[in-house]
Amino acid sequence: MAWLYVIVGGLFETVFAVSLKESNGFSRLWPTLSFAVSVVISMALLGLGLRELPVGTAYAVWTGIGAAGTAAVGMLFMDDPATFLRIAAIGLIVCGVILLNLVGGSAH
Repeated sequence: MAWLYVIVGGLFETVFAVSLKESNGFSRLWPTLSFAVSVVISMALLGLGLRELPVGTAYAVWTGIGAAGTAAVGMLFMDDPATFLRIAAIGLIVCGVILLNLVGGSAH
């Protein structure tokens, strides 16, 4: 269950990053509210996951999902450039998260 918390928390990290961009410096109400709600949910889920998982691995997975997800949303929906190197970089993030889980995914 801990991994589910971290994974869903990472998805909410993507939501809060995109909402932050869309809030235009907190000047737009709905994206600002979306940011505030999603950041609380994301942090709460990470905190629940950290009850059972090593901090380094869980945080890297949470951040990796957020970073890769935000980059993908930017390229797919926000006119961010979708170059080969950007897509390859996302692939490296995913590979790094997988490798971290293979070498140290459980506590104690």
